[in-house]
Amino acid sequence: MVDRSFRLGDHGRYLISQNVRTPPINEVANYVVVDLEATCWEGSKTPEMEIIEIGAVYLDGSHLQEVKDFGQFVRPIENPTLTDFCTNLTTITQSRIDNAPAFSDAFAAWMDWIGGSKFKLVSWGEFDYDLIVAECRRHHVQLPSNFVNHINLKPLFASVHSTKSSIGFREALGKLKMRFEGTLHRGIDDARNIAKVAKTLLILDQT
Repeated sequence: MVDRSFRLGDHGRYLISQNVRTPPINEVANYVVVDLEATCWEGSKTPEMEIIEIGAVYLDGSHLQEVKDFGQFVRPIENPTLTDFCTNLTTITQSRIDNAPAFSDAFAAWMDWIGGSKFKLVSWGEFDYDLIVAECRRHHVQLPSNFVNHINLKPLFASVHSTKSSIGFREALGKLKMRFEGTLHRGIDDARNIAKVAKTLLILDQT
C-alpha cells in the first residue's frame, strides 16, 4: 500500500516516510524510480543545472508493487533564483525552494527514506543519473554504491517495443494504453507515471 499523505513541511518536503534496516545477503533488490527537476534556462546543460525537486517511487522487488513515494524540494546554491523559463516548465515557484534544504540535506533525507534494503536506481533516460553524479561532486557527497547499477528504462522500452530510442515516457504510456496523471515536469508526478511503465519492464531485470 502506498502512502499518499501529503503535507508540505517546514523544509519543502511534502511527502516522506522512513524505513531503515540492514539488508540480508540474499535479499531481492527493490527499485527506486526517480525523476528530478532542475534549474534550467534556454540552452542549459546538465553540468550547469542544480536539482530543485526529487521525486521517487519505491517498488517492491518481489512483486513490483508501489510501496511508498517521496517528494522533496531542493534549494539551489549556484543559481538560487529560478528563471521564468524554469517556473513555466515545472510550475515550481521561488517560494517553494527558498525554504527548502540544500542538496546535501535533501539527498540525506532521500537516502533515509530509501532505507537499508538492497535497491537499484531506475530512471527514464540518463539525465537524472548524470545530474545526481554532478550534484554529488559539487556538494562533496559520496555517490551511493547502489547507484552504480542504475537502470535506464528508455533503451529497454525501445528494444522491447521496437520503438525509436529517443521515445519519451508519455509516448511510452500511450503505447501501453496508460494515461499520464498529474502535472508534467513535476518530479513526484513524473516518477509515479514512469513507475507505471517500469513495472512492465523490470520483470526482465529479474530473469
